Amino acid sequence: MEVGVVTHYFDKIGVAVVKLFKELKIGDRVQFKGGEVDFEQIIESMQIQREHVKKAKSGDEIGIKVEQKVNKGYKVYKV
Repeated sequence: MEVGVVTHYFDKIGVAVVKLFKELKIGDRVQFKGGEVDFEQIIESMQIQREHVKKAKSGDEIGIKVEQKVNKGYKVYKV
């Protein structure tokens, strides 16, 4: 199920900004898919405007530390 899309990636800190279409919470397993990238990881922390949150809802833009580089437009799926 698609839960969001990457809107920005901060290369130096390895953080993706994701615009959500559905709720997401700490502990959820997500898949990032786009271009040649296709990997899964568990959400260990996320932030909304530099504030740590345990869950986020549709419409929120969240920052997530990611294990691989992602680009704008990559899709995010809940596994």
